[in-house]
Amino acid sequence: MSLLNPATSVNAHCDLPCGVYDPAQAKVEAQSVKAIQEKYQANTDPEFRARALVIKEERAELVKHHLWVLWTDYFKPNHAEKYPQLHELFWKATKAAGAAGAKGSVDPAQGQQLLDLIEEISTIFWETKAAA
Repeated sequence: MSLLNPATSVNAHCDLPCGVYDPAQAKVEAQSVKAIQEKYQANTDPEFRARALVIKEERAELVKHHLWVLWTDYFKPNHAEKYPQLHELFWKATKAAGAAGAKGSVDPAQGQQLLDLIEEISTIFWETKAAA
């Protein structure tokens, strides 16, 4: 037995035993993005707005991070077979979180669109968890 030729091989669905992934992380950050967009619209103070933009962009980056972790670490080929819309859904959600979406916008409608996409992902995620 050597490190390059192990005696035992194991297969796992995730990096760690299931239970460590949850779309709620992306949803919480997206809710923050939308709330900041709403506060930005309600406040004309330039200093407040500048801080709001920085924080909103950080939260949007976290949304993208959490979505990519789900997409690359949790979801597997059999999920994509069962849910053929999954790839496009993640593409749309990460775009909605990015510069062309909520990260680059102060419109709360963009934040809501992002939340709606995350909810679709969440529905599929929980269906796959129930089937596991």
